[in-house]
Amino acid sequence: MATRHHARMAVVSLLYAYDLGNKSIADYTDEILEDKKIRNKQKEFAMTLFSGVMDSLETVDESIKTHLKEWDFDRLGAIERAALRLGSYEILSTDLDSAVIINEAIEVTKAFGTEQSPKFINGVLDAIAKDKPAS
Repeated sequence: MATRHHARMAVVSLLYAYDLGNKSIADYTDEILEDKKIRNKQKEFAMTLFSGVMDSLETVDESIKTHLKEWDFDRLGAIERAALRLGSYEILSTDLDSAVIINEAIEVTKAFGTEQSPKFINGVLDAIAKDKPAS
C-alpha cells in the first residue's frame, strides 16, 4: 500500500518530467500514479499536491528564488528544483509541520539527487519555513 512518502516521490517525478519539457504531463497523472500503485487517499493527496504546485508555480518559484543564497534558480538540477517546488508549496500552502515537510524533501533527494542535495534542500526549505507568515 502506498504511503504519503510514495505519493510525494511520485509528485517529484511528475514535476521533474514537467521541468524537463513534458508540459502535458498533467494529462497523464492518473496513469502514472496508477502505474506506481498510488491509489485512493494517497492518489488524492498526490493529485492535490501536484495541481497545487502547478497552480501556484510562479509564487512557489519566487519563494525559492528569494531564499537561494549564491545560487541561480535556472542552474539548479531538475530533481532539486522539483523537490524544492513541492516542499515550498507544502510549507506555504498546508498546515503540515514544516519539519515533516523538510524531512520528506530530504528523503526524496536522498533517493533521486546528488550527495550534496539533501543539505542544500534542507537549507533552502528551512529558510522558507522561517519566513512563512504566521497563520
